[in-house]
Amino acid sequence: MSMFLEQGYEKRQFKLTEKLLLINWPFLLLIAAITSIGVAALYSVAGGSLEPWASRQVVRFCLGLALLFAVAVSDIRWWLKAAYPLYLVALILLALVMVIGVESGGAKRWLGYGELTFQPSEMMKIALVLALARYYQWLPPEKVSWPHALLIPLAMIGAPVLLALAQPDLGTAMLFGVVGSGLLFLAGVSWLYYLGGIVGVIVVLPHIWERLHGYQKERVLTFIDPERDPLGSGYHILQSKIAVGSGGLMGKGFMQGTQAQLNFLPEKHTDFIFTMFAEEMGFVGAVSLLALYLLVLLFIAYMALRCRSTFARLVAAGIGLCLFTYVFINVAMVTGLVPVVGVPLPLVSYGGTSMLTMMIGLGFVLNAHVNRQVRIRREELGPVW
Repeated sequence: MSMFLEQGYEKRQFKLTEKLLLINWPFLLLIAAITSIGVAALYSVAGGSLEPWASRQVVRFCLGLALLFAVAVSDIRWWLKAAYPLYLVALILLALVMVIGVESGGAKRWLGYGELTFQPSEMMKIALVLALARYYQWLPPEKVSWPHALLIPLAMIGAPVLLALAQPDLGTAMLFGVVGSGLLFLAGVSWLYYLGGIVGVIVVLPHIWERLHGYQKERVLTFIDPERDPLGSGYHILQSKIAVGSGGLMGKGFMQGTQAQLNFLPEKHTDFIFTMFAEEMGFVGAVSLLALYLLVLLFIAYMALRCRSTFARLVAAGIGLCLFTYVFINVAMVTGLVPVVGVPLPLVSYGGTSMLTMMIGLGFVLNAHVNRQVRIRREELGPVW
């Protein structure tokens, strides 16, 4: 296999069988294990039925797996060239949401026709990672922390953040900001900028609070004191805490969780599925699921560090940041550590767009791994745009 890897940046076309040998198969088994837990949880949520959620989740996973393999065995240089166009398309679609978007729950976050809907913010999560990775592949390492070199990446991050806030979708805006700033740090941007950014956020925090929507302020106040409105805005988090606590060490058993089965727990198949799982499987089950996520993140870190090109390394690391942020916010949200912002648990929560996006993102991680020995010359990239 080593002879396949010592090709430098020469444009050698690997056969499909060679690329399949380079795929990290234990990593895929971990992904399948987490998804299987999600399908079992959705089966339990439906009272022991594959309908309406578990069966659809299996179909979406199979479709996502096909997309994952398609991305994993493709030429990384193609994605390098497509990074900026994909970002611009995602940005345009995100802007169109404000004009022709489908409204649900007081927010416009989807584009669609009839029963078919699509959330452009999910596409932007991958497009942002690709665009930032291409920029830092082009930028000489010694210029990474130059002030003027930060203008373009900050604009790349700021545009989708502002569009997400306008929908309004605070959770997605936070994810764009965290992943984007994290990727800048991994690219080598000085920590002094982050210190200045923290000070700046503290200064403008009162102004940000004034511009929040009423329901967003209510979520923050409910986070501070859930019992101020136990039957209203505080209901979700109170029921979630009750469910997690009632699970104890070993849980109540599969399909035996009272909070979920008796419909006390809201959004139990999407945002609060971890709560339902913790009630049925207990502390041991919850920690085991988080351990699987940790193993996935360690695999991603390992694969990213082995990449020779900055683009491949930052793409893998960026998708890892997305996964970590999703898991952290969701678990912290349902346990009352952060306000409720509506972020799904990757590969476990029910949702078509989020499942397919995550599978495509993991495909990019494997693409970086398959192409880990590929070197990219800066002069191949041309101008920054």
